[in-house]
Amino acid sequence: MSLMQMAKGQGVTVFVIGHVNKEGAIAGPKVLEHMVDCVLYFEGDQHTTYRILRAAKNRFGATNEIGVFEMRDVGLAEVENPSEMLLSGRPEDAPGTCVTCVMEGVRPVLAEIQALVGTASAGNPRRTSNGFDYNRASMLLAVLEKRGGLKVSACDAYLNIIGGLWLDEPAADLAAVVALASSYLDRSVPHDLVAIGEVGLTGELRMVSQLEQRISEVRRLGFKRCLVPVHRTLPEFPGLQLIPVRNIGEAIRAVLRPSG
Repeated sequence: MSLMQMAKGQGVTVFVIGHVNKEGAIAGPKVLEHMVDCVLYFEGDQHTTYRILRAAKNRFGATNEIGVFEMRDVGLAEVENPSEMLLSGRPEDAPGTCVTCVMEGVRPVLAEIQALVGTASAGNPRRTSNGFDYNRASMLLAVLEKRGGLKVSACDAYLNIIGGLWLDEPAADLAAVVALASSYLDRSVPHDLVAIGEVGLTGELRMVSQLEQRISEVRRLGFKRCLVPVHRTLPEFPGLQLIPVRNIGEAIRAVLRPSG
């Protein structure tokens, strides 16, 4: 309480560093989170040099904003273009990978979704997701089998989001489905394509918020094609081909045509 009074009374910024538990939440009583004006999470992987600063609470601004930093010899340095960082090293002509665009606060960020689907060695197929909600991944696999006609129920399936991001919005659904189908069919997704859209239980594709802003970011980074739900009011984006599709069946046929 005395720290809060000093901060308010003297107009100084005070940082209080706390521990997190195994679930990733702040350990201890919740009173600390209620007292402060802003709660920041500093996330990272010991195997990479990148760190993500994420705002979970902000009384004077937007939440769910992120800042991306790189740990260098001289300390932390800001990564001004997170999308380019997250897509660096992306393999070409490799089945099981697709790019999407998500909103981190007000910033559009491109992220790569990788999938691996293979025949299960035991009677109980494994399902694993990293950076993607497990229950939503299971739902997309069920929709892919029922509405997309791909027999994935007897397969092991793995989803991974490159760069340590956590994709928690439905806009990443379509890219996840395309990546899973690409791995199952062993056909690569075009390297210059991005997929954006929410997938429903009937296999239909639904619009997502701020689609024009997402598409503008896709175009800025040099992609040539963008798979989107059918929409009547989307403007043209010179240099970028929009591929409108109604359901996951159309999406798979549009993107994963048999070679030859």
